[in-house]
Amino acid sequence: MLLQPVILSGGSGTRLWPLSREAYPKQFLPLTGEHTMLQETVRRLDGLEREHPRQGAGLVDPIVVCNEAHRFLVAEQFRAVGRRAAAIVLEPEGRNTAPALTLAARIAVVEGADPVLLVMPADHTIADEPGFRAAVSDAFALASDGAVVTFGIVPGKPETGYGYIRRGQPYHGDGLDGAAYRLDAFVEKPDAATAESYLASGDYLWNSGIFVLRASRWLTLIERFRPDIAEAVTRACAAVSDDGDFQRVDPALFAACPSDSIDYAVMERLTAEGESVPAVVLPLDVGWSDVGAWPALWEVRARDAEGNVRDGDTFVHEAADNLLIAQHRMLAVIGVNDLIVVETPDAVLVADKAHAQDVKAVTESLRRDQRNEYRHHQRVHRPWGAYESIDQGARYQVKRLTVKPGESLSLQMHHHRAEHWIVVSGTARVTCGEETFLLTENQSTYIPVGTRHRLENPGTIPLELVEVQSGSYLGEDDIVRYEDRYNRDASDC
Repeated sequence: MLLQPVILSGGSGTRLWPLSREAYPKQFLPLTGEHTMLQETVRRLDGLEREHPRQGAGLVDPIVVCNEAHRFLVAEQFRAVGRRAAAIVLEPEGRNTAPALTLAARIAVVEGADPVLLVMPADHTIADEPGFRAAVSDAFALASDGAVVTFGIVPGKPETGYGYIRRGQPYHGDGLDGAAYRLDAFVEKPDAATAESYLASGDYLWNSGIFVLRASRWLTLIERFRPDIAEAVTRACAAVSDDGDFQRVDPALFAACPSDSIDYAVMERLTAEGESVPAVVLPLDVGWSDVGAWPALWEVRARDAEGNVRDGDTFVHEAADNLLIAQHRMLAVIGVNDLIVVETPDAVLVADKAHAQDVKAVTESLRRDQRNEYRHHQRVHRPWGAYESIDQGARYQVKRLTVKPGESLSLQMHHHRAEHWIVVSGTARVTCGEETFLLTENQSTYIPVGTRHRLENPGTIPLELVEVQSGSYLGEDDIVRYEDRYNRDASDC
């Protein structure tokens, strides 16, 4: 019996704005340590087979389900930590967790296998990783015998921002090291008084959103409770195609799939059924957080003697219990408490911790006004490297480009702008019309409007150059691609 991790890497990047953005949500950020949240999720199971060996068990590479727009970020972050995915399955558009898990389960059984799936969001933090691995081992044993298992987080306070799980009678499974209980019910987010009563009773746990069950079990349950989702995903998967590191499903067929969560689509209906399929909850006390808002990040980060989280170039005087993040400039706070101050190159957030959830008012306004600060950072990542806007004005824009060794931009053309390239460091191979030539440090070239061109880095160090664009329209969508090693179209800027 194999243990197949399934990492659900969705998210819109709104709750931790301006650090996260729609094109670069929080799972791709190193919020709590050296590695990003996605990378920590991948690494979290290291040592499981050594610490908790199970007869015949084996841990295999994860299946990742992500938004198509994030595919290169996922692949690059796996490569950066020396890992590979069994599959990176692309959702043409988000349909919530139930269709995402159904996609992963379909991929997992395609060659006749029936692994136990460990379903994890990509954007959670867990402080006690050995404790988590021990719980996964218990969940694996239960799921191998047919149970549907979820983890309930032992609450440390009367939290109103989480859904809860009510545990039932003890559940006795073979070889368990920890406690297990019948899953009695899922409960919506409570008000403050109700949350206090939940904490006092000891029968309620936070809903972690982590599940363990056999792939065939999930497919049977989704077909029973939500046949419309099962049918839509099956039809979309029938036309699955490989695109390099990625697996694509039929966009139109997947778009027809209803949107629903694992909880609503299956788990709540399963607990109402009673004994036909055992639904089990394992209490988990391992320093878990979904980092769902700025105060949650303040709670999980190291703090100074005055309770301040300080990241970057910061100065503090007579201030306490603040979350301070400076990415681009010095940040100084004096005589303030319980604030969130986040400085990035293109935006600054100042908020009272008590109003942290209201950051959505900012992101909704930015999205409504179609402002770039909603979708992108000033530094925009591409599969070939990154670019950063330095300056812009009427009919011109200046960017700094970084091209990774061995990578290449597409062979392309622009209708409305010309470009000047100045190499700062490294070596550039330039195609301009019918010519191909090399440029090195302090050399430059000009790309006229309407000319086919390509930029490549044939060297072993990053290529850094300054690009000056000039013309009547400078939008990223003014591009015609003729050849692209990453299989992008014009809309995939």
